[in-house]
Amino acid sequence: MPLIHRALFTWFILLIFLVLLVLRLDQRIQWNWFIVFIPMWLYDNILLIYIIFNMISYCKNGRVSSLRREAWYMTAVLMKLSAQILICLKLEAPYWFLPAKVVLAPFWLLLPILAVDVFIHLIKHCRY
Repeated sequence: MPLIHRALFTWFILLIFLVLLVLRLDQRIQWNWFIVFIPMWLYDNILLIYIIFNMISYCKNGRVSSLRREAWYMTAVLMKLSAQILICLKLEAPYWFLPAKVVLAPFWLLLPILAVDVFIHLIKHCRY
């Protein structure tokens, strides 16, 4: 899929999610929070399938060095997915008394690691 199609698909999914989120926060709809997050889970599952197919093709072609990068991508998507599930549980079941530290822990772990990864990637591929 060309880059422009991936970008448009990502923005479209994000737009649907934001519309559902605004409708739910504005109390125009009384849907379950898990239903509101369906566009994000759909996107994450498509992304995981894409990563798995890339990993399989790298194994077939003998490019094992790229597997580490794909494994990192899979870990990042799974952490995002777990944070979304915890957010939905916090919003849907307030009687469980999930602390915000626990709910946002995957994000707090993921964001600094992503920042370091982007910085290292920029340093490696910087052309003067």
